[in-house]
Amino acid sequence: MDLGLTGKTALVTGASRGIGLAVAAALRAEGMRVVGAARTASPELAATGAVPLVADLSTVDGPAELVTRALAELGEIDVLVNNVGGGDSGEGQTGGFLGFDEAAWQQGIGLNFLSAVRTTRAALPSLLRRRGAIVTVSSIGARQPSEGPVTYTTAKAALTAFGKALAEEFGPQGVRVNTVSPGPVRTAMWVDPNGYGAALAAAMGVPHEDLIAGLPAGAGLTTGRLIEPAEVAALVAYLASPLAGSVAGADYRIDGGALKVA
Repeated sequence: MDLGLTGKTALVTGASRGIGLAVAAALRAEGMRVVGAARTASPELAATGAVPLVADLSTVDGPAELVTRALAELGEIDVLVNNVGGGDSGEGQTGGFLGFDEAAWQQGIGLNFLSAVRTTRAALPSLLRRRGAIVTVSSIGARQPSEGPVTYTTAKAALTAFGKALAEEFGPQGVRVNTVSPGPVRTAMWVDPNGYGAALAAAMGVPHEDLIAGLPAGAGLTTGRLIEPAEVAALVAYLASPLAGSVAGADYRIDGGALKVA
């Protein structure tokens, strides 16, 4: 299916691995010119044909600096994909609410929420001129906070609400805004030996591979398997495309049936 994205431009954050890398690859496959931003430029990102830009979006000025550089590479921006986030490291993530100090909250909110706020603020003038689209990657943890560290899921809840507010304000001006909320995806957060999944397995006293094998059933995924990054990327690409021209202000769950309520 031709999504009608050929020749358009996109900025994808958190693009060096996982969902962001899959999104960059999917948009490139649709004929888009893509800038992929990450703290480190991976060979895999370069292999997609995207333009890699190194940026630290956890800083106050990093997002605006990134957008300035992306505009220099792309011209105007048609699509912004807010994907950057954190919470996949294992260290200090499994101790519950009282295990997170002020610095941990600042870091979690800064990377998982404020980075998207700042990147969007910088990119919106171009998106308004292009009557473009924003797709933000949140998490089912926004609705089911037990699905990850409290700093992470709280920030994702704010991110989902942020998308709704943007859609209401800027939809009448031609910018469509939607959110994608994945369940457990086969990314470093779960499968990396130094990631959150490994730390959770250690805290539970079970082998990491056993936790991964049991995760679909434990999380209630009726599909019986983890979600693949490419599946999330396909949904992002559709929402970014003209084919989704009447989809605005929506939060699309791609969770394998994990959430049992609307």
